Amino acid sequence: MPTKFKPSQTVRDRKTGQLSTTNYYMKGMSKDELFEYVNSANGRPRIKQKCRNELVRRGIKIVYVDKE
Repeated sequence: MPTKFKPSQTVRDRKTGQLSTTNYYMKGMSKDELFEYVNSANGRPRIKQKCRNELVRRGIKIVYVDKE
């Protein structure tokens, strides 16, 4: 099972009544969204680590810089 960024969302179309599910997998998130979550102050550490693992899987090098 692929790693999830956040829980799946089921939305009902108000016109037709059909349900559509949106899955938020790490592999489907953009690089900018992953970096934004890793750098956010209020992000959960577990999900930050998942984001870092996904960036490493894509072959992106992460450089740590002191905040001043």
